[in-house]
Amino acid sequence: MALDAHTVREPLEIKQQKRGDLVAEAIKRLITEGNLLPGDRLPREVELQQMFGVSKSTIREALKSLEVQGLIKVSTGPSGGGMVVEVPLERTFQLMQNYLFFKEVSIDDIYTVRQLLEPELAAGAVPHLTEADFAALENNMSCCSPASHDRHELLRQRQADVDFHDILAAANPNSFLRFTCELVNEMIRQLIVFGNETPRREHEKFGTANVNIHREITDAARAGDAERVRELMHFHMKEARTYIKRMNGKLRGRLILDSDIADMQQRVRSQLGANAAPVPRRKPVVKKAATKMPAVKKTTAKKTTAKKTTTKATAKKTAAK
Repeated sequence: MALDAHTVREPLEIKQQKRGDLVAEAIKRLITEGNLLPGDRLPREVELQQMFGVSKSTIREALKSLEVQGLIKVSTGPSGGGMVVEVPLERTFQLMQNYLFFKEVSIDDIYTVRQLLEPELAAGAVPHLTEADFAALENNMSCCSPASHDRHELLRQRQADVDFHDILAAANPNSFLRFTCELVNEMIRQLIVFGNETPRREHEKFGTANVNIHREITDAARAGDAERVRELMHFHMKEARTYIKRMNGKLRGRLILDSDIADMQQRVRSQLGANAAPVPRRKPVVKKAATKMPAVKKTTAKKTTAKKTTTKATAKKTAAK
């Protein structure tokens, strides 16, 4: 039905973006067009004020918005300001999970995705695994062997089983596939819970099955047999789905807190810090002028010092005469 202007009694309100949001968008364009990389600094607050013709409070609002998005880190002090950072996986997971909180996602949904992606992820990682990666895989298997009879330790081991998959993910050069699998792995770690009535022996069976299949995958990977790794991982995903359903595993619906993010970051640093694949960096375009500036300042300083020394020497000669 067409909208009749005579039926509209109140004027329609057209919402405009706040200045802080507009400046945040402009700074994003600045980062993109300037080809800025993690570690590069944004112009100082005063320079941003002059650049966009806005107040200090508007600039700070824009910077805070970008910091919440995980794009920059803001520091205070004389040398403070905004610095470009790589958006952390943990923050991305938080946003993704908070979105999925309002959706219907089941264990079957998660393992349908894992069964499709994990075999390809593992097979693609095989040619890129290093001795450090194999050492991390071996260490993970020894930590996850179900020798403990403490219930909390068994639950922790089930979460640590997923670290095995993150080590493989870190070696895969396909950044989008790696990102997707790591998100799914984090969901499993944070959100899958088991009922209190689940017998301890079921946990032990699941743990033993995981360690056994992880051993086969590791041996096949060390032999360079990517196709065998793909087959084993496909079987592993089917078996894991069966065990989790048999143990009454459920997906706990909850919003992810900032304190959870800190825990994730600490775990990633301790477990995968030495094994994470380096992220390809683009070459900065606007860098030459910036790197020459300090050299010019140092040369000027040397000349000034030389002049002062000459003046002092002349003054001494005059005094002696």
